[in-house]
Amino acid sequence: MSGGNSTFDKLRLIRSPSVGPVTYRQLIARFGSAAAALEALPDLARRGGSARFALAKAELVEMEIAAVASFGARHIFLDGDDYPPLLAEIDNGPACLTVKGRIELASQPSVAIVGARNASAAGCRFARGLAQDLGGQGIVVVSGLARGIDAAAHQGALSCGTIAVIAGGIDNIYPPEHAKLQAEIAERGLLIAEMPPGVEPRARHFPHRNRIIAGMALGTVVVEAVPKSGSLITARLAGEAGREVMAIPGSPLDPRSRGCNQLIREGATLVQDAGDIAELVR
Repeated sequence: MSGGNSTFDKLRLIRSPSVGPVTYRQLIARFGSAAAALEALPDLARRGGSARFALAKAELVEMEIAAVASFGARHIFLDGDDYPPLLAEIDNGPACLTVKGRIELASQPSVAIVGARNASAAGCRFARGLAQDLGGQGIVVVSGLARGIDAAAHQGALSCGTIAVIAGGIDNIYPPEHAKLQAEIAERGLLIAEMPPGVEPRARHFPHRNRIIAGMALGTVVVEAVPKSGSLITARLAGEAGREVMAIPGSPLDPRSRGCNQLIREGATLVQDAGDIAELVR
């Protein structure tokens, strides 16, 4: 496999040690193509006096490409036409994503809906209805396929278009009880993973997933969240990316509302329905 813009060359460059999103951009800008950058890496390593720029093993790259294809998925790259345009704007957007489903959804206006895993029944019902209403207004719903609010948002938006960003590899089902929902999203919506196939999600992967959720969307809505939760991390990342941060207010008596109320106190926009959200992001 060769060629300046082939999947193999790009993936081998990205999987090489110490080549993250920023380095990938720099190497492509400097050398013009992944193939040219791969040729230059050994010399860069020698001049640097270390193996920092050692190349990824060709057979491992070929195995990954085969595994992704066998799952019915494919790789997309930061400098490709089908890469999510808003995600490309953030400094640390992944150099490579694995996708399965309707890739056109990634370039449509979208809003992230996130919230508590141990959400209340009312919170899940609200998130489901909110996602359905946003879909009806032509807004794609992005979330993380977690238990609680995330799952409810995906369910509400499934008929109109929803994007699930998962923390493990594209072939990993997590949590296990979402196997049917994950399969439906891969068929009717879009499933996205940053990790290579075969990777099971670990705690360290979730903040990386959260930056993709926030980076893809025009804004992030938090429905229920306890203080110091992952949902608040997603909201913070959205704010840092210059996107809208929105929250659904709740009772001070419910710990799951404290994170949302805290966001509103700190400057997030209080929203109560899809109309409020659409008005902010359009």
